[in-house]
Amino acid sequence: MNVPRFPGRLLWEQLRGAFSPAVIPVDLSQIATEENTMKDTDIRRLLYAHLLCIFSVILSTFIPSLFLEDFSVLETHLTWLCICSVSVTAVNLVFYLVVKPNPPSRRSSLSHKVGRFLKCCIYFLMSCFCFHVIFVLYGAPLIELALETFLFAVILSTFTTVPCLCLLGPNIKAWLRVFSRNGVTSIWENSLQITTISSFVGSWLGAFPIPLDWERPWQVWPISCTLGATFGYVAGLAVSPLWIYWNRKQLTYKNN
Repeated sequence: MNVPRFPGRLLWEQLRGAFSPAVIPVDLSQIATEENTMKDTDIRRLLYAHLLCIFSVILSTFIPSLFLEDFSVLETHLTWLCICSVSVTAVNLVFYLVVKPNPPSRRSSLSHKVGRFLKCCIYFLMSCFCFHVIFVLYGAPLIELALETFLFAVILSTFTTVPCLCLLGPNIKAWLRVFSRNGVTSIWENSLQITTISSFVGSWLGAFPIPLDWERPWQVWPISCTLGATFGYVAGLAVSPLWIYWNRKQLTYKNN
């Protein structure tokens, strides 16, 4: 039996339907597919960036020999450290300026950009001096090989501090967040963790052969440490995209 609807009730139902929020069906499978596609795209860009950085290290090893007489990684080690540091820094700067994995800051004035750049330079120099002091405290010569120790600090800062500055900027809170437990918010920050830790581990492992009596030229301070840091950095660059791709379904990121 049909119940008759009164004009007042019909008007009320029409008004309630007009002002009630519309229910939009959500396709969870489509959202998951879009997230996986975004992850795959970021992983591909990350892989290209790391290949460029690896290529810059290789070029800094072989290209200078075409222009500099008697150039080699061991014989002219300090020169190679400077070239490698400049090469890796340039590649990082160009890539992050072009790709911009993080959203740009709302403040885009020239003065803000210049101030940010100067602050990044100060952070880099502070990182070099801090590493230099740490090396001396751990037994590096204080005065005799000061230039070698400082250039070791420069190359380690290039492998660790420069990517942090390019990705996160001069923001200590963001650095602490990324290197804390479950603090990463993107694939790029996950990769930053891996490459930074691998650089430190490589430089630490490189110190073990120094006291041994093998009498090899690469046992002279700080050659084995800088080579260890370089191999650790390159290993981190090669492993991190593969590890992230392998675990991409398990990786979840919280919005900052």
